[in-house]
Amino acid sequence: MDKAKQTIDMLKHNLTISALLCSILLVWNCTSKSENEKQLPYLGFKQTKEKTVDGKTVTDTLYHTIAPFSFTDQDGNIITNEEMKGKVYVADFFFTTCPTICPIMKTQMLRVYDKFKENPDFQILSHSIDPTYDTVQVLKDYSVRLGIEDASTWHFLTGDQEKIFEIGQTSYLATAMEDKNEPGGFLHSGAFILIDRNGHIRGVYDGTKENQVNKLIKDIPKLLNKNEKSS
Repeated sequence: MDKAKQTIDMLKHNLTISALLCSILLVWNCTSKSENEKQLPYLGFKQTKEKTVDGKTVTDTLYHTIAPFSFTDQDGNIITNEEMKGKVYVADFFFTTCPTICPIMKTQMLRVYDKFKENPDFQILSHSIDPTYDTVQVLKDYSVRLGIEDASTWHFLTGDQEKIFEIGQTSYLATAMEDKNEPGGFLHSGAFILIDRNGHIRGVYDGTKENQVNKLIKDIPKLLNKNEKSS
């Protein structure tokens, strides 16, 4: 029965990833091939806004941006979107008692951490969707067991549950919700979401698959090595 539930959970996880990728393909495909070859796409919704410059009307493109947030990490630090400005980071959603995909995700995220932990412009934000259980102390113990001694690069975040659900679904465009029918009582995406220095989504990767995380590791330097203009 446990194997059957785990199989169902993995199928739902794969469907969630597929739905997320499909929802952003429209924006991705609207970018020309030559532009895709030069830089990572901007994912999510976008708007255009006209303004006057030197007497001429020009059109600005406003890309989907992560909304303001404020959560607490495993060292008791308050982490906000303001602190992430100018940083490249990877976000994901998990909970410490997750019996299915979370252990795989964290094994893969450790690869990302080990590769970029010495870069001061890189961060990881792992949001707990079970903050009632995942207190600061629980997250600290969990991070230490993973081999993360402090939160200088990898922040395990807790806070108001509804705000975590909201930012997951509306900002990061990832599934994050309570579901009593799911193993562990929660349903969440296994996505690793790559955010640029200006708070834009630039890539979504399946955090349970090594080849997808390999691609993430190759894409991160494209943002770290480039100071893009704010949009």
